[in-house]
Amino acid sequence: MSTGLPTAFDHRLARFPFPFPREKYRYSANVEPAQTLVGTAAGEWGDRLIEIDADYLHELSARRSILAADPSRIALLDHMRPAAWDALLTVLEALSTEYPEHMALSRSGTTCRWVNTLLNEDLEFAVGDDSSIPGGPLRFLSSQVQEDIVLLDQREDALWLDGGVVTFAADWSMGFDVGMRFLEVHGPVPRIHEEQIITRAQQFLMRLQAGQNYRRTNWTMTIDRRLDTSTETYPAWGHDRTRIAEDPALHERLHLRVEVQHLVRLPRSGALMFLVRTYLASLEELATIPAWRQRLGNVLAELPQDMADYKGISKYREAAARWLLEA
Repeated sequence: MSTGLPTAFDHRLARFPFPFPREKYRYSANVEPAQTLVGTAAGEWGDRLIEIDADYLHELSARRSILAADPSRIALLDHMRPAAWDALLTVLEALSTEYPEHMALSRSGTTCRWVNTLLNEDLEFAVGDDSSIPGGPLRFLSSQVQEDIVLLDQREDALWLDGGVVTFAADWSMGFDVGMRFLEVHGPVPRIHEEQIITRAQQFLMRLQAGQNYRRTNWTMTIDRRLDTSTETYPAWGHDRTRIAEDPALHERLHLRVEVQHLVRLPRSGALMFLVRTYLASLEELATIPAWRQRLGNVLAELPQDMADYKGISKYREAAARWLLEA
């Protein structure tokens, strides 16, 4: 049965956001204007705020299962309800603009109609009335996009993580971090405080105006095609880190994990929204692109030990680099 998903999205690497412009990697804000097309050795990416691909239905199904098993992955402090509605309207408007053949949002007063033919959905809801939309605005939004959603409040000259739906976390916990300051959330990351990277990032974000959308990339590595590597599920995947270096299938199982984080100042509430889309590509897949094979191998070989430790890749990054550079 056809899903209705555009066939142009079927090739995984063609839209893969390979994150390494140089032969070595160091932490930086690496912020750039959103919706700017980036050419790569395999294709191009970056022209959309929301990315829908051939994994759309699979990833939305995975999110539903995760939320059903662990409701703590969604959190919203009471004062962030207007931001949740703002996030919903902002993203649905973007979807209807970027995918008009599949999605449409119309509005008359407080009544909205949303059509998503990819999910066979056609529904009306009333803006501000949580009971009028399945699960409320934030949960419903998470059922329409592959991105995780994080909402930040700005007060007391700081940013606070006060809401979101995060089912595909890379070794952190939405349930634990909700209500924390932005600087506290990033406290464990090595080097960024000494170099004031995170302080400058917060200052940049607090100056962001409505209509100024930016993005950045982040990366780590994941064993197998596992999107959910939250701290809650560590017992299910943590032990693989100690075993994968000796696994003959390392090149098939080990994946480069890239997040594209869109930074959006919501126009109605003034809150900040992070849309975090996660992409996975195995070493075997990446090695089909010679420039990527060499670049990733060099980055892994040169990465400082404290950064490798923080990313959780220190036990296998040398084996991965050898496979990429010598095989």
